[in-house]
Amino acid sequence: MATQMQMRYGCNPHQAPARCYRRDGGELPLEVLNGAPSYINLMDALNSWPLVRELAAATGLPAAASFKHVSPAGAAVAVPLSQELRESYFVDDMDLSPLATAYARARGADRLASFGDWIALSETVDGPTAALIGREVSDGVIAPAYTAEALALLRPKKDGKYPILAIDPDYTPPLVETRDVFGLTLEQRRNDFVPGDEFLANVVTRRQDLPPAARRDLLVATIAVKYTQSNSVCLALDGQVIGSGAGQQSRVHCVRLAASKADNWFLRQHPRVRGMRFAPQVRRAERINAIDLYLQEEATPAELQAWEANFEEVPARLTAAERRAWLDGLAGVALSSDAFFPFRDSVDRARRSGVEYLVQAGGSLRDDLVVAAADEYGMVMVCSGVRLFTH
Repeated sequence: MATQMQMRYGCNPHQAPARCYRRDGGELPLEVLNGAPSYINLMDALNSWPLVRELAAATGLPAAASFKHVSPAGAAVAVPLSQELRESYFVDDMDLSPLATAYARARGADRLASFGDWIALSETVDGPTAALIGREVSDGVIAPAYTAEALALLRPKKDGKYPILAIDPDYTPPLVETRDVFGLTLEQRRNDFVPGDEFLANVVTRRQDLPPAARRDLLVATIAVKYTQSNSVCLALDGQVIGSGAGQQSRVHCVRLAASKADNWFLRQHPRVRGMRFAPQVRRAERINAIDLYLQEEATPAELQAWEANFEEVPARLTAAERRAWLDGLAGVALSSDAFFPFRDSVDRARRSGVEYLVQAGGSLRDDLVVAAADEYGMVMVCSGVRLFTH
């Protein structure tokens, strides 16, 4: 492996030249198998890889992440898909391996946000996973290795310029990390905390039970939130993130954003959405945009007129009552917050999106009021004592 890597440019095209190297002069743990990654590609790759490595280690399942702008749009482990989800994720015509299933789930969390994503995979990339990546719009992929079949399927993407990175799975970065900001160097201990069963030990609500699926989903949400730009909250269900609220200045806005994305994720499984009859010329990305507009409660006449052109038969829009009735079926959702809840408003909003299990750092002056709110709803809340900010 090389000791440095030239990048196409830095964060923006006018920021050139740009390169990646180790301060100690050692070899990079990365090998470029195809294409030329940019600065943003590498930022996504080097944040998404540890996420999927930790997810796989914590759950014993293949893991995948769909990354955009240094935060996961989705992350998941290989839990089998229902027929409804296969249709919602546009993979009902594919034979999926466990790794491909993990990526289908990661991409399916927020397909609108995942357009042009960076992909991270915890295992050797196989043919079915490469076939799925091949039909989606993405900016590159990082994994420990690739089969010959997978490379043959991936290399032609983007006219042969698709970035494919292989990373040494045994590489561990130094315990101390540095970062240059405005000419000054900041130094800190790397965030090497990985949540396990002990992370969920301090249940503070009257209800105490945490079934295995809830424990798995809390770990998925927590590991995802650890790699999400703060403030952040992640919601998870069935081994995958279903809503992420990243980079908000207030905690409740994180919850509102994550919960609204989870609502859309669940609404995309509504029979009326899965039964949409699109016009033959409408491509997958345009279908995703059309579904997103369909799920918006407000749309202008001009937007609706353009939207109707996507269909052979224009579907009736969901009424507010129909939306609420469907969303009332969303249950058993796990939520992880990267810091404490200062008020009960986050718990109130989370409940409307089916949240039943929560983990937060605790330590607010109003912890008692937040726990009381969780008790009102019959939730299970863990106060972990661990803050997971990332900037």
